[in-house]
Amino acid sequence: MYIPGINPYIFHIGSFGVRWYGFFMAVSMAIGIWYMVKRLAPKLSEDYVYNIALVAIVCGIIGARLVFVFTNPGYYIHYPWQIPEVYLGGLSIHGALGGGILGVLWYSRRVKKPFWPVMDATVYGICWGIMLVRIGNIFNQEILGHHSAFWFGRQPAQIYEMIMGAILLYSFLRNSRKEPAPPDGFFFWNFFLWYTVMRFCTEAFRANPTYIIHYVNHTYGIGFVTLTQWFSPLLFAIAYFARRWRLQVNEHALTALAADGPGLAEVPAPTLMDSLGRGIEGEQGTDAGQEPDTGDEPGGEPEPPKPTAHGSEEPGA
Repeated sequence: MYIPGINPYIFHIGSFGVRWYGFFMAVSMAIGIWYMVKRLAPKLSEDYVYNIALVAIVCGIIGARLVFVFTNPGYYIHYPWQIPEVYLGGLSIHGALGGGILGVLWYSRRVKKPFWPVMDATVYGICWGIMLVRIGNIFNQEILGHHSAFWFGRQPAQIYEMIMGAILLYSFLRNSRKEPAPPDGFFFWNFFLWYTVMRFCTEAFRANPTYIIHYVNHTYGIGFVTLTQWFSPLLFAIAYFARRWRLQVNEHALTALAADGPGLAEVPAPTLMDSLGRGIEGEQGTDAGQEPDTGDEPGGEPEPPKPTAHGSEEPGA
């Protein structure tokens, strides 16, 4: 959506100005932290939740900026002093996810706390970020769409992605009410999988540079193939197998988790590499380096398998 003459600033105090982009980003961060505390604090200390939320935000912003800069080298080679000016816009959500994952992984391992429940809890704030920050993009006049022959002229790419964020948020909330609950890590990878699919579609409306295949239709205002679209199949494959891996939780592991009480212990599951070569049904195992702490010695006849999260209809977007 292109609105000529729109003011990107809310107000100025002397030479310091507060932009709508930064305001909406701050609001989405606040919503994300609030939800993380609400979801995790009853079982983990509030100090840990606030600390890991801060780590996720800082590492996410760094990763988002670095990926955006590396994918736009021609501009930043000539204007390197603009690299730290994140308030002007120019953040990659794929970089934010990558930086956030690494930051949360590092901190959770450092303090020996659960990793996957934290990643699941970040999805709520990420979805709100997609919706609200796109409003900031409108004020910054960025993420503009291709010109089209329709009455509105340019494709409102920011609006399409706001709708995408709302769909992903609805999917997350719907799946959160599923019984039995999906295993830890499912919510994050389910979000990432469907985000990749929908982003491939909405990317066609963005007026972004195309690579190798250059196709732009100015009647319908669509174009192919951007850098994001080229990488989408790889990202989809990663998300698909990671989600499949997290779904491979057997009844013994669920029983062991229930015996541990209401804590947020890691749900044992097969390794990710096991998921690349096996089906979901009948898989058993534990996360790399993790074993279920049941307090019982192994032995005796196993109980017949009961329906689990992966045995029922798989939640989707």
